[in-house]
Amino acid sequence: MMNKLNELKIWTKSINLTVDVYKVTASFPSDERFGLISQSRRAAVSIPSNIAEGAGRNSFKEFNNFLGIANGSSYELQTQLVIANKLEILDTESLNPLLMQIDELQKMTYGFQQMLEKKINNKKM
Repeated sequence: MMNKLNELKIWTKSINLTVDVYKVTASFPSDERFGLISQSRRAAVSIPSNIAEGAGRNSFKEFNNFLGIANGSSYELQTQLVIANKLEILDTESLNPLLMQIDELQKMTYGFQQMLEKKINNKKM
């Protein structure tokens, strides 16, 4: 079932989000190195990583499962960025574009999962 990753818009957008998260967290205070910096970066990296792992799997069902994990990581990242904003570590001008990227990715993931569900259900018929 191998998918070409560079042709998956959702993967490319999640890579771009991850790069943006790395850039924005670089300005966080150093005492957050093992806190919000590490957790935000880990959650961000998890999104394209799980999309990639799912794309390399042998079935639509497995791919769908990994998309679910990627989506969970996007909600985790969203939460961490909002916390950083409330702690005044991340300004709203930097937060909002990231939240927009995350929202777009979540919608794309949901749509992708719906499409895969249809393919999974059609195979059962």
